[in-house]
Amino acid sequence: MKEFALLFRQPSYDHLELPEAEQAALIKKWQDWLGGIAAQGRLAMPPTRLVPGAGKVLKPGGVVTDGPFVEIRERLGGLTVIRAENLEEATTLAHGCPAIEVGGSVEIRQVMG
Repeated sequence: MKEFALLFRQPSYDHLELPEAEQAALIKKWQDWLGGIAAQGRLAMPPTRLVPGAGKVLKPGGVVTDGPFVEIRERLGGLTVIRAENLEEATTLAHGCPAIEVGGSVEIRQVMG
């Protein structure tokens, strides 16, 4: 089996707060979706959330800038690594990701190794 990174991109709505009931429902959807993948023995790395907007960018020549900054619509919110036979199967496992329900996306990339 191969490993695939699922990169969760979300709309950059940091200024909007969901009501507690909606936050709880969204967290439950994430737990159920990831739990289903884990139950199949396909979760290779637990999901990791990223702190919005915090970080640095290292560029050629040793230039360090603040960032990353969301230029337009979305930010990288987190990632996980799953196991699948091929890209098509990994894409099928990515279906149902709660990020998609709130206008986000899932980028699926095979991990080298």
